[in-house]
Amino acid sequence: MKKSTFYFALLFLLACNTDSLKQPANQYLTWSNYLGDNARTHYSELTQINKSNVKGLKIAWQYSSGDASEDNRSQIQCSPLVVDTILYGTNPTLKLFAVNAATGKEIWKFSPDDSVAPGMGVNRGVIYWDDGANGRIIYTSGHSIYAVDALKGTLETTFGEGGKVDLRKGLGRDFEKQLAIANTPGVVYQNILIQGTRVHEGPGASPGHIRAYDLNTGEIKWIFHTIPMPGEFGHDTWPKDAWEYIGGANSWAGMALDEETGIVYIPTGSASYDFYGGNREGQNLFANSLLALNAETGTRIWHFQFVHHDLWDRDIPAPPNLVTIKKDGKTIKAVAQVTKSGHVFVFDRMNGDPIFPIEEMPVPPSELNGESAWPTQPIPTHIPPFSRQEFTEDLVSDLFPESNANIADFVDGTEHPIQTLKQQWASLKPKQFTPPSEQGNIMFPGFDGGAEWGGAGYDPESGWLYVNANEMPWMFRAKKIETVAGGQLSEIGQNLYEQQCARCHGSDLKGIDINPTLLNLKDKYDTNQITQIIKNGQGAMAPLPQLSDAATSAISAYLLNNDNLEIPIELLQNTDPNVLPYTLNSFGRFLDDKGYPAVKPPWGTLNAIDLNKGEIVWQVPLGEFTELTAQGIPITGTENYGGPVVTKSGLIFIGATKDEKFRVFDKITGEKLWETELPAGGYATPITYEVEGKQFVVIACGGGKMGTDSGDFYVALSLENIQ
Repeated sequence: MKKSTFYFALLFLLACNTDSLKQPANQYLTWSNYLGDNARTHYSELTQINKSNVKGLKIAWQYSSGDASEDNRSQIQCSPLVVDTILYGTNPTLKLFAVNAATGKEIWKFSPDDSVAPGMGVNRGVIYWDDGANGRIIYTSGHSIYAVDALKGTLETTFGEGGKVDLRKGLGRDFEKQLAIANTPGVVYQNILIQGTRVHEGPGASPGHIRAYDLNTGEIKWIFHTIPMPGEFGHDTWPKDAWEYIGGANSWAGMALDEETGIVYIPTGSASYDFYGGNREGQNLFANSLLALNAETGTRIWHFQFVHHDLWDRDIPAPPNLVTIKKDGKTIKAVAQVTKSGHVFVFDRMNGDPIFPIEEMPVPPSELNGESAWPTQPIPTHIPPFSRQEFTEDLVSDLFPESNANIADFVDGTEHPIQTLKQQWASLKPKQFTPPSEQGNIMFPGFDGGAEWGGAGYDPESGWLYVNANEMPWMFRAKKIETVAGGQLSEIGQNLYEQQCARCHGSDLKGIDINPTLLNLKDKYDTNQITQIIKNGQGAMAPLPQLSDAATSAISAYLLNNDNLEIPIELLQNTDPNVLPYTLNSFGRFLDDKGYPAVKPPWGTLNAIDLNKGEIVWQVPLGEFTELTAQGIPITGTENYGGPVVTKSGLIFIGATKDEKFRVFDKITGEKLWETELPAGGYATPITYEVEGKQFVVIACGGGKMGTDSGDFYVALSLENIQ
């Protein structure tokens, strides 16, 4: 921002009775880029808060952003920005706000267009772009990218259509039948915004093509087809017409940019449907890949695919980290990528050559009709995995031998005490990369990782990578769909529900995590109301515009147990390539009857990995169940969501845990130095910055995940005795 422009804006803000704002001179005092910088290091050079004084941290201010849901189903996953002493973030309904970074006093708040369901999904961060005037905040809500004046909080109407761009447009398909939103900010190269999307994971999802937009006008500058079209590289790794009907292969996790070379590094997710690929035979480039593209043109420079023909929802879950390491006497500019499977892959930034060995390992074939699982998967063989890789018999939890495990749907019998699991183990098929089966499988690490969307932090001084991880097993089982003439509409609707909806609401309709139960809906809604919710979405639920009227009627009939409707003939003809013969009918965390993971601890960890040597330096539990600690059980760790911040002063700041605490660790030893309770779970990546000589650490406390209460808070910590 130009100084003259800033001071004019300063006078405007003072006239509106806002707090006095002082522009810092040192670029490291602010946090003006998502996750700290375009390299996504999560790193700060600030040293005021250090090992000797960290126990003196106190709450400096707390901002209530509004709109937390009363039913505890809302979240805040936003890692905010600080630019010129103004902090920018979003609230549980994705309203954008600006507050004074020193006091937490609100300056302005922007509400997105209600017609696009702003509460749908979550927002993990925003972008600041210096437009030569007041600056712009670029962020997404619903299916729109918004450009907002950074000082006034008003739309920049020269961008797109009246200040916003529709993410559904430009995908090469009827945009009104697409679902394309964005949880995570992209990157800015010069005046270009490179943006990924989140799409549905069921059959018929939108394609996840990467697009670049002119930040002045909103026009598309280039597009990279992650499901290649005829004549494009990778087209032969799919059925020849897959580009017309397959979805997914999208970049929902964020990306990194090498500003010197102009290369953008983009991780992608699975092709849809996640768990059956009989209609997408082949390796399926560029799903589950890291793409290195020319940021100006979108031209592919290199790629690496982490999972071939994914059948396990093994999206690449977090932005890569741009790192510089020393190996064999050489200094190498590299890119490191953490995965849900608990691995770290490291590549040369320029050509994609692996820095440490990766081998294609044979994996089991599929038992499902029509499915051709890829025979090998790439596995790093030098850097050890930071999560356990196979739920073997000896890892069955023995904390409560009298407990029963919730596996009745997977093995013979109705009650299964933990101690008898070993007798049934062969049928559970817990081996890594075992394709879905009708007998049932265990995924370990689970569907949320391993690494998750919080990603890893990087210390440029030591070359160490810090990543928090989950060790939660999940269960899943494939179901053969029998759709025959004469069947009940609700039976057909159940099959469609299990492919489109069970990922969030469960096969049993009881809901998963913050997603609500769908039992007894007939007491609240009629057929027309349910149909409209399916089509248009509601609250945090994404719409399903790609479904036909017949399909939505069938799902409604199933949810309301209503068969008094004629079965549309198109549901029985089965000519659509996205009408698949299998779905998942059992899906969820593998827990004992006390609600704890059925695997031996640790259940959540924080890890330090030396990228120079390719070694894990330390691993410590992250999170605590105090009721278990009180019984003399060593700290177990908990599931965790949200990443770390690393500082030059030797600290790691992290929330993320189910126990709703915020912790500080010694980055060299892994020792816990300090912790405090938050007003709600801090399931977001914190930030740190300095204003008027004082260093602050801020984390969004939105709660809502893992059964915890929702909140609307941003909490700032600082040292009480620093003036």
